[in-house]
Amino acid sequence: MNILGKTTLAFFLAAGTALAAPEVGQPAPAFTLTDSNGQAHNLSDFKGKFVVLEWLNHGCPFVMKHYDSGNMQKLQKEYTGKDVVWLSVVSSAPGKQGHMSPAETNQAKEEKGSAATAILIDGDGTVGRLYGARVTPELYIIDPEGALIYAGAIDNKKSVDPTDVEGATNYVKQALDEAMAGQPVSTPKTEPYGCSVKYN
Repeated sequence: MNILGKTTLAFFLAAGTALAAPEVGQPAPAFTLTDSNGQAHNLSDFKGKFVVLEWLNHGCPFVMKHYDSGNMQKLQKEYTGKDVVWLSVVSSAPGKQGHMSPAETNQAKEEKGSAATAILIDGDGTVGRLYGARVTPELYIIDPEGALIYAGAIDNKKSVDPTDVEGATNYVKQALDEAMAGQPVSTPKTEPYGCSVKYN
């Protein structure tokens, strides 16, 4: 293979690796991130609990749909009330849509009425790329043994219209209810929809 071919191959391998999503059914990738209050969270700290990872960008109309309708907050409250750990992850790079200072993040959390356990700051996009997160909102569910059991969209209505929330199939709720009842997740992977994650 000539140098150009090798360079091209290396580029595509690197591009594939950058957003290579973890496999459902396999261990969720380990990470440590600091939240908007300056507290570090290691995924392993939550072993024994269900964990939801929600990729967040409040400037994205698809995210606005689920927060303006109260849908995301309702989910957060319902499942954190059942001892589920809900971690919102902001992978927007500094200077790009969705990136906020810790103080601004906390203000938005209060204004939106978020019931997330914590909002994690991933400004360099390391964890977003580790999970292959492509859009906001994009959600992942990890079971108490640390395995990824769901990855994809919040629901099946790929629109920015808040009225579409009613009557939608909520994949996250469905997966959590099934897994928490000891049943296999009937739809473990879906195609996420939303705004592209604003990586550097």
